[in-house]
Amino acid sequence: MKLRFITGLTALGFMLSGCATLVDGTSQSIAITTTPTDGAQCTLVSSQGTYYVTTPGNVTVHKTKTDLNATCKKEGFQDAVAVIPAKFQATTAANVIAGGLIGIAVDAASGADYEYPDSVNVPMTPQIRPASAVLNGPGS
Repeated sequence: MKLRFITGLTALGFMLSGCATLVDGTSQSIAITTTPTDGAQCTLVSSQGTYYVTTPGNVTVHKTKTDLNATCKKEGFQDAVAVIPAKFQATTAANVIAGGLIGIAVDAASGADYEYPDSVNVPMTPQIRPASAVLNGPGS
């Protein structure tokens, strides 16, 4: 009876190993917005790749423990830069109980043990026209 219980518990541990990988997956969608304007072209870069989105929009990225660096560009606005932080996911902690070291290793290898915010706003600043252009008008 005791051997059957241990065997069953071990099998359950293997089935649940990589819990965050199985439950949350290795990629996620992030909603990107820019204020005060829409239509900015944003590039997000992490250790796992480069991703593109036009605001407002959603982009699917591969999870990793490294932050995403976002650069958004639009004519008439200064380029905007934002860091999207990767945060440790609580689901991975369940692996200590359910899947042990194997589950933790699977989540770490896949990047599923981290996640990004579901939505990010990147503030953009309008370009300042030179004083001479304002005084002399647009055709000067």
